[in-house]
Amino acid sequence: MKKYINVHRTKLATLRAIVLGITLSVLPFANIPQASAAAITGRSVVLSSSAGGASGVSYALTTAALPTTGTPVKSAQIQFCTTVSGACTPPPGFSATSSTLASQPTGLGAAAGWTVNAATANSLRILDASNATNPSGAVSITWNSVTNPTATNTTFYGIITTYSDSAWTTALDTGSVALSTSVQIQVALTVGETLTFCTGTSITGQNCATAAGSLVNLGSGSTVATASGTSIMAASTNGNTGYSVTVNGGTLTSGANTITPLAAGAASAVGSKQFGLNLAGANTTPVVGAAVSGTGTGAAAVNYATNNTFRFGTGEIIASATGPTNANTFTLGYIANIDGLTPAGAYTTTLTYVATANF
Repeated sequence: MKKYINVHRTKLATLRAIVLGITLSVLPFANIPQASAAAITGRSVVLSSSAGGASGVSYALTTAALPTTGTPVKSAQIQFCTTVSGACTPPPGFSATSSTLASQPTGLGAAAGWTVNAATANSLRILDASNATNPSGAVSITWNSVTNPTATNTTFYGIITTYSDSAWTTALDTGSVALSTSVQIQVALTVGETLTFCTGTSITGQNCATAAGSLVNLGSGSTVATASGTSIMAASTNGNTGYSVTVNGGTLTSGANTITPLAAGAASAVGSKQFGLNLAGANTTPVVGAAVSGTGTGAAAVNYATNNTFRFGTGEIIASATGPTNANTFTLGYIANIDGLTPAGAYTTTLTYVATANF
């Protein structure tokens, strides 16, 4: 009989050891408020900044509908810890003591009356002791003015819990989220002073890479018709006060003979010695030139912008922009007239257009 009792006691001691071992195995999960709390699904916490040590950060909690819907929620919190299990160690530097509500939460029941309790440095908390409305729908709570943990590229955890009392004591639902700080990546770009300028006799759009040609052939001079032709130029700059373009050179010349430049500007007059140009877009006498194109703010100078009035003065500004500008393409229309006494010859000139950016 004693032998039987000893065996029984031995088995009972063994059973107790097994039960004790099972109990000890679940103790590391002490951060879960209560074993009876239901798990919150579809949960996330979004930070407005992940910079280590950043202050004034918003923490936005969203979840799917709470699993416990038959009991009003009177308080809720997110407790922040360095691990998701075991005793909670607050992440160094994290602080909720200045936290505020961005707006009244949704999904917790009452639409108003919720306030922040910022007494616990590592917990974001709200409460409404008078809430008598059951939770419904997705939950959204946003706290402002939170300070992130100091360390960068470091994971920390938030333990989300809702409570049936206003003292964060009797848990209803719970769940955890993982968050991380990160090093802020700085991206730098240096933009130098720029001036893009080109000339030619043809261009595609405002693309200076497509500018081509250098000869404007006015054809043969005549006492009964005006000779005309065109060239182009395009310009853009990021200069604070824009750019200016000048024309430099002489009039049409053949040896000692010249075609009179229209220094004061005038209409084309067939049968008179004249050389001039303009940047006007609707010349009819003769039909030459085109309107300024492109998205920039460049414009022809006043003396060179009037339809059917042509001018030439070396060193004069023919186009400009008053501030930083995208590219514009200008068409320069040239005219030449001769009288009956104009000596025969090949009349030419080389014109240089100079663009100056104003920084």
